[in-house]
Order: sequence, then structure tokens, then C-alpha cells
Amino acid sequence: MLKDAAYAMKPEPGAPNLETLQHWTEVMGRAQQMMMKFWADGSAKEPADPAGLMKAGADFWTQGLGAWQSWMTAALPGNATLAEAADKDKRFKAPEWREPVFDTIRQSYLAISDRLLSGVEKTKGLDEAAHEKLKFAARAFVDAMSPSNFALTNPQVLKATIESGGQNLLKGLEHMLKDIGSGQLTHSDGSAFEVGRNLAATPGKVVKETPLYQLIHYAPSTKSVFETPLIIFPPWINRFYILDLTPEKSFVKWAVDQGLSVFMVSWKSADESIRDTSFDDYVVRGQLDAIDTVRDLLAVKAVHAIGYCVAGTTLAATLALLEAKKQAAKVRTATFFTAQVDFSEAGDLKLFLGDEAMAGIASLSKDSGVLDGRYMASTFNLLRGRDLIWSYVVNNYLLGQDYAPFDLLHWNGDTTNLPAAWHGDYLETFYRGNKLAEAGGVSVDGTPIDLGTVKTVTYVQAGREDHIAPPQSVFKITHHFKGPVRFVLAGSGHIAGVVNHPSAGKYGYWINEDKPATLDAFIEGAVEHKGSWWPDWIGWLAPQSGKKVPAKGARIPGWGKMKAIEDAPGRYVKGR
Repeated sequence: MLKDAAYAMKPEPGAPNLETLQHWTEVMGRAQQMMMKFWADGSAKEPADPAGLMKAGADFWTQGLGAWQSWMTAALPGNATLAEAADKDKRFKAPEWREPVFDTIRQSYLAISDRLLSGVEKTKGLDEAAHEKLKFAARAFVDAMSPSNFALTNPQVLKATIESGGQNLLKGLEHMLKDIGSGQLTHSDGSAFEVGRNLAATPGKVVKETPLYQLIHYAPSTKSVFETPLIIFPPWINRFYILDLTPEKSFVKWAVDQGLSVFMVSWKSADESIRDTSFDDYVVRGQLDAIDTVRDLLAVKAVHAIGYCVAGTTLAATLALLEAKKQAAKVRTATFFTAQVDFSEAGDLKLFLGDEAMAGIASLSKDSGVLDGRYMASTFNLLRGRDLIWSYVVNNYLLGQDYAPFDLLHWNGDTTNLPAAWHGDYLETFYRGNKLAEAGGVSVDGTPIDLGTVKTVTYVQAGREDHIAPPQSVFKITHHFKGPVRFVLAGSGHIAGVVNHPSAGKYGYWINEDKPATLDAFIEGAVEHKGSWWPDWIGWLAPQSGKKVPAKGARIPGWGKMKAIEDAPGRYVKGR
């Protein structure tokens, strides 16, 4: 542990005395010891690939600094427009950035950034894909080279270093070495949360377990419930409890309180036992199996189904397969949270799917057949590097601040491993090949499917600021499905736009009761509504949910033909 008391001195200005020199020598010696111990501990084992990715990023940071500084020395402060942008940039909100030297640095940085990004935007002679890659790389470089990211050009860091006698840098180094050792950037205080205690704590029972998933049945909180139950399919690339965070944010608890019989699929984090899992497994032995299980348990003809993100993609395939088999009546309605079925405008994530990147993904899992979930976490962090990488470098590495408890970011760091072959096939077939958008382009269990045959009543939610499933991409569902579709554009992004409890009173959503052909036309004619879109969804769902029935018998988890295996949230969500 760091010896806070020993370093609680502030060096005096002017010529350094012996005590001051001894102090800073001890600080540097302690830092050196930490580094040596870290590398000594790591030398005994093969470093994890995610750690290699982080080290490569650190090398890029160091090398890029030299080039960036050469630009900075020749730059002049920006004009009035750039000064205004500097005042609004949250990286430079602290009053220390208004001091003459640092005010010049921040405005010069923004001037250089604007010049570089404008030049890249105007670059000619590249095809669209190459141009998008260049723009993304330029934005990432500009964000990485912000003067806020470096101790000597960040006045807040300099001030904290002097006031703490370098304690901030030692504590930050401790944070950084811990992250490099785990191969993952820390975003939240992990000790503040525990799955089953204050996360994923909605009462329920696991009533079924297969090698691929556990099925959770939540306990009713009302005396009667709607006849048609709800089954939720979360992304298999994440833990399901994004929809069951703390009680005041939980979509699951809220849905139960609306009088729905709610079931949740909890996917198993991949290990070698399911390394050969395929698309057919997730659709047939995953989603269809769970749908039939709930129908049989409650003796109902149909269910409501929700598919979030990639599980929404497979839900679309499930609906198309049911149409092909003349069994579409098994799903009364389908709801899609930020899900894509047509990947022609899938956004920045496609920039990570070139031939070299695909070969790299394959090499990371060639022995185990399992892709480490930290790789996906790093990729998603890169999509929002300024918010999910560099702000934490500044706050937790340079300023040495403690991590704040944040349930959503705790979930974000709780990674899930993937069957590598299936993940590669998903990226190749859907993102790169866009085969699901083609009639017969994809087959499930030997049956060609066509999204154009889907007539299920559908609710589609997209996030206006979503960087993972861009709203223009999600909107394309309306071009393929032939049944009634209600499209809702929610404020915020891929997570906060979905997990937005009505009690929070945050963001807003847009509805256009007409049937516009494009997202731009939808937005132009849309009406804005304040707060969460959840009430709109239950208002749409309730009239299609049948009569109310007593919440007893099989409606109580474990009281029907399927006995309780264990308490929710189950063991699969805790597997690593």
C-alpha cells in the first residue's frame, strides 16, 4: 500500500532543500519499485492478449507525443470560434486551463485538431471505406494527443502533484499497473457492487439450464398478470443484468411491476465446452427453445419477445424461421432494443473488421476456441475513446483519483467470453457480408430465411447517439419487416438510451405516427416526448397481452411443472 502520511508534505518554492530532494527521490524510487515488481511478476507467465493491446496503445501514445508536440510548438491560439469551443470542452473545464500558458495550449490544441480533422475530411482519392478508416484514426489520434492527457501539459495534474508531493502519480501508477496486469481498463469501484446483492437482485428462480443458457422466471409483484408472458433475450456478448441493474434502474423490476410475467435468458460465458456453438444453436437451441419452454410452462399459445443488440439480430432470424415453418403465432409481439438486421450502415464498428483484424481475432482464440471478452470490451472502449479511455487516464492515472461506484460501468467491465468460431462467423456473415438482409442469404438448421416474410407486430427502439448500432442502421428494420412496426427514437446511446427508468425523468424520445421512408424524414416529422420511452412501450404492449390472470400456480417461479434449480440471478451470470 502507498504510505500516504510519509508523502503528505508540500515542497517549498525556490531552491530545493535536502528534505525536498529526499522526498522526491523517495517518490521516484517507489515508482521504480512498483514498475520493477510489476514486470517481474509478469515475466513468469505469458501476458494476456488484452494486455498486449494496452501496451501497444501505450507505445502509440509515447511515439505520437513527439509528433504532436512538434505541431504544438508552431501553433498559434485559435480564433474566437475555437476559443468558444475550448470553453465548452469538458476536458478543459477546470479554471486552471484559463491561466495564460495553459489557455494558449488548449486553444492551440483545438486549432491543430480542427486543421487536421478538416484536412482529413477533405481528403480525395480514397474509397468510402478507406476514408472512414482514416477519419476514425484521425479522431482517435486527436483525442489521444489532447494536452489534458499528459502530466506536463495539464495544469490540474501539475497542481495535484505539487500539493500531494507526487502522491497522485504514485496512486495513478498503481491503478495503471493493475489495469495492465488484468488486461482491462477499470471504470468503476468494483467493491461497491455484487451480482445478486445490489445488482441483478429482482426476485426469481432459475427454472431451466442447458449448456448454452439458464432461464430465469421472475416472481410476480402484482396479484394478477397479463396472460401473455414476456421473454427477454439479452446480448450474449454481455451479462444480462444491464436490464436488471440497481432496483431504481431495473427494466426487469419495472416490467414485473407492470403486471407482466417476465422471463430472462442468461447466456453462458463461453468456455471450451461450448466452443463449437453456432448460429443455429443461438436461434434454435437458444431462442426457440426458450420460447417453447415458456409457452409450455404457462400453457399459453404465444409470448412477447425482446431482443437486445446482437440478440435482436438473432431474434429477427428466429421470427423469419418461424414464418418459414408456419409457426409465427408463437410470438405475439417482438421488441428490438438497438438491434440491427441490415448492416449496410453499421457505423464505426465496421472499421475494426478488415482482413487483418479478422485474422487477429482468429489468432487470439486458435487454441481454446474461445475469444476473451476483454478483446470486445477494448474494441467498444475505442469507439468512444475520449469518454471511456482518456478521461480515465487523466482522472485515475494522472490525478490518482479513486474510482467512483457506477453500476452501469461496473457492468461494462464485467466481460463475457465468446465462442470464437461463432463470433467470427457473425462478423463475417452479418457485418461484412450483410447476408441477413438478403432473401435466402442465411439458413437456419438447413432452412433458408427471409426477413421480408416477417409479419409479427414489432416495436423498434433506437438510440439517437448510439455509436454501436447507429439509429440509421436500426431504422432499416422498417424496410424489411412486413408487419406493423412502431419505431421510437430515444435520447442518448446504446445503453443509457435503453436503460432509462421513468422515475429518472431523463432524455426523451421521438415518435412519428406516419411511415417515413428514411430516418431523416422520421426526425423531420417526429414529435418529441419528455422522459423515458418505457411507458410508451407498455402502452403499446398491454392491449396485445390478453386478459389478466391470477398470479398463482405456474406463474410463481418453481410452482409449475418446472421446479426451481436455484435463486436468480443464477450461476451462469457469475461465470468467468
